[in-house]
Amino acid sequence: MRQAQFDTQGSRIRWTEAAGEEPARVYVHGLGSASTVYYAHIAARPELAGRRSLFVDLPGHGISDRPADFGYTLEEHADALAAALDAAEVSGAELVGHSMGGAVAIVLAHRRADLVARLVVTEGNLDPHPRPTVGSSGIASYEEGAYVTGGGHTRVLEKVGPLWAATMRLADPLALHRSAVGLVRGTEPTMRQMLQDSKVDRVYLQGVRTGALPGREGLSASGVQVVEVPDAGHNVMFDNPDAFAAAVKG
Repeated sequence: MRQAQFDTQGSRIRWTEAAGEEPARVYVHGLGSASTVYYAHIAARPELAGRRSLFVDLPGHGISDRPADFGYTLEEHADALAAALDAAEVSGAELVGHSMGGAVAIVLAHRRADLVARLVVTEGNLDPHPRPTVGSSGIASYEEGAYVTGGGHTRVLEKVGPLWAATMRLADPLALHRSAVGLVRGTEPTMRQMLQDSKVDRVYLQGVRTGALPGREGLSASGVQVVEVPDAGHNVMFDNPDAFAAAVKG
């Protein structure tokens, strides 16, 4: 396990790493998740093995620290991820981001173009104020105190189902709430605009069971390869690992 400081208080972002050839492939989880849980089975597949692989847990999640005075905005998550990649001496990496992790990867590519050569985004958040769901918008609908200490976190864990709850319960409730608020608020420019303006190789995966991807035509026109994955919902890497691995391989 490796770590890097990401704030002035000495808080650490942590990751596990598999040795291999460069350029590195960096896996970034979604809200309330952990990277090894969502990606280790993918990175170990024969068609992807042999590459240097980093499984990074964002602040407040998994094995990383969870400072109470951190904002957990998308920009702050991206800066923390940049601190990890700088410490790991990674540049020109392939970032594989799921859901919120996809949004963080997009923001990182916008802020630190030297760190990213390719983006593989799976059902990443592209627009602010998404339609209400039990996930990020459901968490953000609570006031911070009501979520953290008023029973909101417990109610959300009961609603999201056992698979997501298994990793969400490992995340800090305060970090979860602030991350969800930042995700719903979005960025300026928006994550969609950053993705469309980016000059790196870009792939966007959408599970067919999730439904049509809004604004697909604009993404395709800007050079983003949009892949609709059959037999898959939001968690494409679990629902259809063959297609997911093929898209990551490129």
